[in-house]
Amino acid sequence: QVQLVESGGGSVQAGGSLRLSCAASGLTYSSCMGWFRQAPGKEREGVAVIRSSSGSTYYADSVKGRFTISQDNAKNTVSLQMSSLKPEDTAMYYCAAGDLFTCSMTGRGFAYWGQGTQVTVSS
Repeated sequence: QVQLVESGGGSVQAGGSLRLSCAASGLTYSSCMGWFRQAPGKEREGVAVIRSSSGSTYYADSVKGRFTISQDNAKNTVSLQMSSLKPEDTAMYYCAAGDLFTCSMTGRGFAYWGQGTQVTVSS
C-alpha cells in the first residue's frame, strides 16, 4: 500500500521560510512527484513538480524564484523549500506521486496523494 506523508508545515510571518518534506512508502517508482496546494474557496493548483529520471523541475509562475523542489530517490522523498513566503501562499499543501508520461501541473494522473500539511503565512 502506497503512503505519502507530508511534514514541515506551520505558521510563519511574511518573508519567512519553511521546508516541506514528503516521505513515500510502498512506492517502488514514480516518474513524477510534486507539490500542490489548495486555499479555502479556491481550486487546487500545482506548485512544483519534478521528473524523477531527469530531475527536471516545473514551477507555478507565482512561486518561481522563491520555491525549490528537490527529490532524494534513494530515500524516496521529495521536498519543497519555500522562501520569501507571502500571505497568498497560505494553503493546504499536498504531496503527490504518479507514473506519468508528462508531469502535469494540473495534478491530473497523479495516482497517489498525501493527507496534506497546512502552511499559514501572516502579514
